[in-house]
Amino acid sequence: MQRMTLTQFLIEERRRFPAATGELNGLLLSVALACKSVGTRVAQGALAATLGAAGSTNVHGEAQQRLDLIANEAFLESLEWGGRAAAMASEEMAAPCAARPERSGKYLLVFDPLDGSSNIDVNVAVGSIFSVLRAPDGIEPADERAFRQPGALQVAAGYAIYGPSTMLVLTVGNGVHGFTLERSIGEFLLTHPGLRIPERTSEFAINSSNSRFWEAPVRRYVAECLAGASGPRGRDFNMRWIASLVAEAHRILMRGGVFLYPRDRKDPSKPGRLRLLYEANPIGFLAEQAGGRASTGRGPVLAVCPSELHQRIPFVFGSREEVERIERYHAEDTGDGELDLPLFHSRGLFRDSVSA
Repeated sequence: MQRMTLTQFLIEERRRFPAATGELNGLLLSVALACKSVGTRVAQGALAATLGAAGSTNVHGEAQQRLDLIANEAFLESLEWGGRAAAMASEEMAAPCAARPERSGKYLLVFDPLDGSSNIDVNVAVGSIFSVLRAPDGIEPADERAFRQPGALQVAAGYAIYGPSTMLVLTVGNGVHGFTLERSIGEFLLTHPGLRIPERTSEFAINSSNSRFWEAPVRRYVAECLAGASGPRGRDFNMRWIASLVAEAHRILMRGGVFLYPRDRKDPSKPGRLRLLYEANPIGFLAEQAGGRASTGRGPVLAVCPSELHQRIPFVFGSREEVERIERYHAEDTGDGELDLPLFHSRGLFRDSVSA
């Protein structure tokens, strides 16, 4: 069976908009080229001497890996050559970067060049995340204010995952589609058209080491899942945690589930841990386009208007029923503190019967 290439797919999508210039297609193909480059370097691992810390920190104060910098440069080089982006903003850069005037386009590109880079040295799947916005009128493209748009205004979004195979997962506002890199010809081929997140699931992903800092609604939700078939949910749940947002999102798109990185009390200066523009908005757009839901835990994440370029936010996404349940628990929270059924118990890690 002959599969459609990414280029052919984008051409077909463009035909839905007779007035389209093809500029968005060109931008997305430049992003795909960057992802191919990053995927190649990731696959080389220790053979290319690219593993380990770079000895520098990014704007967030986080230690950068060598591959963080290599991936960031791959995106900048690909977009500089391909043009069509008026400006770019990266999780690894303090401020946006303007394109050269002769190559400037009408779109803005926001990207996390290498999500999950802390997993590189142990050979766990990592990825790149990107989001495309229209450059607003009346604001210089490289002005931070141009990027402060709610996620609902995204034109396109996606990620590449570098695992046993390299995949590009993309939405241009008409569903979610997965492309697998055929290395022998260097092309992304459509292998997973029309991805949909099941409404119902029995898997959830959360970093339970932060449980002592969770708010009551999150503790309630996790406690009910852990109670299993004998608890109020009436079925058993599996808990997952990879510490790579791309890998978590890919699993949820493929078989369902819900991901939680909620607001907690660990660091009052950080109302959330994930970045709104680089992570929550593009993954949230994909989740919504695949029939799921993306939330702050209290309301739609795509409705949040960013207040700064590197803003952090609580993030919950995945199967619609579970995300809506978590939102309902937040709405029902009286703020009086403790749950009747604590997740942890003084006699051991977990209470003998959470549902007792």
